[in-house]
Amino acid sequence: MEKYKNIRITIEGIKFQSKKESKRFLILKEMESKGLIEGLQLQVRYELQPTFKLDNETIRGITYIADFVYTENGKLVVEDCKGFRTDIYKLKKKMFMYKYGIKIRET
Repeated sequence: MEKYKNIRITIEGIKFQSKKESKRFLILKEMESKGLIEGLQLQVRYELQPTFKLDNETIRGITYIADFVYTENGKLVVEDCKGFRTDIYKLKKKMFMYKYGIKIRET
């Protein structure tokens, strides 16, 4: 059992953080096979703030990892499966929207 009571699932050799995320993957794969979406990618990393140095100390960068990224009707969709929205997720979501000008679709 994980911290937020999610259960990790493996489908087609791919490890998912929760049952919800694995079910969404199957739905998106079906949509892609029907031509409703294209270019389905999993766990796409976006840089929100690069690593930098300050007073001889290296400060680690900040990244956001989207659960799914695909194109739907010619528009890029960045999607995240959330059962619980942590404060860190909420902050990264705002940073992502500011930097990339894309709203995250939450399922």
